[in-house]
Amino acid sequence: MTPKGFGTPEVRVPRLVGLMAVDARESARAQGLSVNAPDRPDFHLTVVDYVVRQYPQPGTEVPRDSVVHVWLDFGEGDGGGGGVREPRGPLPPTGGLQRELEEPRGGGPGARVLSCP
Repeated sequence: MTPKGFGTPEVRVPRLVGLMAVDARESARAQGLSVNAPDRPDFHLTVVDYVVRQYPQPGTEVPRDSVVHVWLDFGEGDGGGGGVREPRGPLPPTGGLQRELEEPRGGGPGARVLSCP
């Protein structure tokens, strides 16, 4: 079984955006291409970071053995990542704002005066 596009001078660039780094390398290799991440010198060791941009665009015809440049979403330990997407405690108190009650006024019909002996 021969790889897709074998024997042709040009191949189509696969869509790598959304793939993990390891899967992007494999997908490109299956087309006879290699992948490079200009901002990540350790790209060959990167596994779980996701491709967020690529050049050339998917579907572009390029010569076999060309390089596809990708940019990755940094993992949590690299100063990026999306963070937690669900609310965490402490939660704000329930009931919202409370209306402030007016001060009681003395001197009405049922008012009592308290005094100390």
